[in-house]
Amino acid sequence: MAEHNDLGKWGENYAAEYLMKQGYIIMDRNWRYGRSLNDLDIICKTEDLTTVVFVEVKTRSHEELVRPEAAIDRKKIFHIGRAADHYVKLFHINERLRFDIITIIGTKESSDVKLNHIVDAFSPLRI
Repeated sequence: MAEHNDLGKWGENYAAEYLMKQGYIIMDRNWRYGRSLNDLDIICKTEDLTTVVFVEVKTRSHEELVRPEAAIDRKKIFHIGRAADHYVKLFHINERLRFDIITIIGTKESSDVKLNHIVDAFSPLRI
């Protein structure tokens, strides 16, 4: 597996642990519908069970000139929205929906990992 894939997998695990500590309930991870572009990193529910949250995770090993969340462009939002639509229909989701971003800067060897949770970061309906 490529080094960037290892970093991404570690970042998703780190994000899932963070979410569980915050009281979120993980429903699915790395859920795919159809082609590989239609994927959802983490799907969870809020602690009060009123909202299903689709979380896109972006991990970088160090701070770069471009923030990790900048990698989530209109095309990526479209694909996340399409996958979420399929998920909602397939599993008959009736709760409110929310789209969050979690950015992580660091590695599993880092002593100073920076996590930023952007709540309600975007809406696929607004693109």
